[in-house]
Amino acid sequence: MQRRIRQVFTSVKERTCVSYAKIASMRGLCDIDLIIVKATSPEDFPLPNKYVHEFLKIFSISPSSYRAFALSFTRRFGKTRSWRVAIKCLLLLHRLLRALPDDSPLRAELIQARVNGLLSLSPCNFRDFSSSASEDYTSFIRSYARLMDEALDCIPMETIQDAKTPYLDTDNIVSYKAENQVLDDEKLPLEMQELGRMIEVLPQLQTLIDRAIDCWPIGVAATSFLVQSAMKHIIRDSFSSYTTFRREIVIVLENLIQLPYRSCVAAFGIYKKAAFQADQLCEFYSLCKNMGYCGSYEYPLIDRIPEIQIQALETFLNGMWQLTDHSSSSNTSTHTSDMQSPSTDDDCNKQAIEFDEVAKKDMEMEPLIKWEDENNSVGWEDLLEASISTNSCMASRNEWAYGGEGNGGQIQVYNPYSLQMTSNPFHQQPQTTTMYYESCPNTPMIHSWGL
Repeated sequence: MQRRIRQVFTSVKERTCVSYAKIASMRGLCDIDLIIVKATSPEDFPLPNKYVHEFLKIFSISPSSYRAFALSFTRRFGKTRSWRVAIKCLLLLHRLLRALPDDSPLRAELIQARVNGLLSLSPCNFRDFSSSASEDYTSFIRSYARLMDEALDCIPMETIQDAKTPYLDTDNIVSYKAENQVLDDEKLPLEMQELGRMIEVLPQLQTLIDRAIDCWPIGVAATSFLVQSAMKHIIRDSFSSYTTFRREIVIVLENLIQLPYRSCVAAFGIYKKAAFQADQLCEFYSLCKNMGYCGSYEYPLIDRIPEIQIQALETFLNGMWQLTDHSSSSNTSTHTSDMQSPSTDDDCNKQAIEFDEVAKKDMEMEPLIKWEDENNSVGWEDLLEASISTNSCMASRNEWAYGGEGNGGQIQVYNPYSLQMTSNPFHQQPQTTTMYYESCPNTPMIHSWGL
């Protein structure tokens, strides 16, 4: 009984306000309060377009009317207990925000009213008293109010793109990556700033999409004509938000390696959330198509991101930052080794000088057998006696050159490669034929081959 009394009282109150506004308008009185009351009548008809155009005309004539509209809208939406009036208030605000420029004073005035505590969209304190299914309508209106509150804070991507310099627009950034061009020192920080702004705006677009998904009506509210009219505007805005997000996230991913660590982590978080959000959007748009809210041709193509792609990107980023840390430490160690390299080079130079000195001494030594004249014919007997007589000289030479002990009973045949061996430390010495004999002072010398 008490609920029925509330429903009747709310209906009478709203209709009285509308009647008063109409009578006042007929007498020539016209202000923003009356226009808002007439536009948000508690009827099941959709919001008339003429009131939207009338407000746009007033805003173009009188810039001070933005503040008056913000205060009138706050009073109308805050005092009503009718779901029809509340939906029309939010629809009016929604359509005005879409029609006005992004830097319009209306947005600033509404934010100021929210800061002052006059306007409360999130959390929304509305509660319906005019219907038996008040819970369904209350839930939808609160979700719609949160969407409008997020829309006030969101800076559209088009505003950022309009503020870009000519060489930093989207097409030039993509062509820069395709042609592998190097930006100047003055342009590169500006591009990084632009990518930073994108990373700030993309989460807001994702939040707008989440708020649009939360606006799905339940129960009796899904069959209402006013709710279906509001859902069409909500869904079309989600189309725009997702299309902008899909276009801008590609640019961020293409420049992911150039971003600082924190920006890179934030971009990966956005991309990871986009994979989860794509599944929700597919389900949401499928329900909307079944309800016939918008034409099938209006729905954008949803790019689903597989889980394995997310894992691959995460592995790549982790490896990239680990490689960066390793390369920085290796550069430090390389610098330290370079500081120690002069001493090593000095040691190598000293060893080379010593080898040169040994080679020069070997070249200065007299050969084992001296040839007095090439024309003279010398027999092999004389050569043999000369080699035996120089045995003691050869032993002392071996002891000096190789550090070995001399052997008085050893005969070494002349080796023509001895000079090359001493001058080249890496040359392998050919095998030499050594012969031994018994040494006795009273015994004549006997040769090893029996001669």
